[in-house]
Amino acid sequence: MTGEDAAVASPFWRFSLAVYADPEVAKACLKLQDEAGADVNVLLYMLWAASRGRRLSADDVRGMVAAVEDWRRGVVVPLRTARRSLRAPPAAVDAEGSAALRLQVKMVELEAERLQQEALYRLQPVDEVGRAEPSPEAAATANVAAYAEVIGRKFRGSATEVLLGALKRQQAGGEGA
Repeated sequence: MTGEDAAVASPFWRFSLAVYADPEVAKACLKLQDEAGADVNVLLYMLWAASRGRRLSADDVRGMVAAVEDWRRGVVVPLRTARRSLRAPPAAVDAEGSAALRLQVKMVELEAERLQQEALYRLQPVDEVGRAEPSPEAAATANVAAYAEVIGRKFRGSATEVLLGALKRQQAGGEGA
């Protein structure tokens, strides 16, 4: 993303970029994605909402998931699958060409994720969803639990602890607003 793009991106996207830049956060998000079927963009929304002092109900989360599910399934997941497949192309395919294509697909996948986040930002205005919660940590814990409930999965403690730690660091750095 260029500096110009970042200037017009939503506060949610900028928050996500800052949080996800931490390699431990990226690893935790991908673990929850691969092992529990979590949508990383929705997980990041849970943290962002918490950083804004919002505690979401399972119904709030259900609405979010429903709003972006077709895009996630039809666009984001196939791009991710293609990118991952390009890691080890068949011997008949030029490895250098495959690596270049993988980079292009990665950029398109990132843009698809940004568009999904922008949709969440527009469709679920954070100040209008959920209820006020004075403790961002309590809100984040509740939001992540509500998301796990909605998708019918259990999130492992270590991954969620990494996410909560990232939120605390963002709050300390003033990045959550």
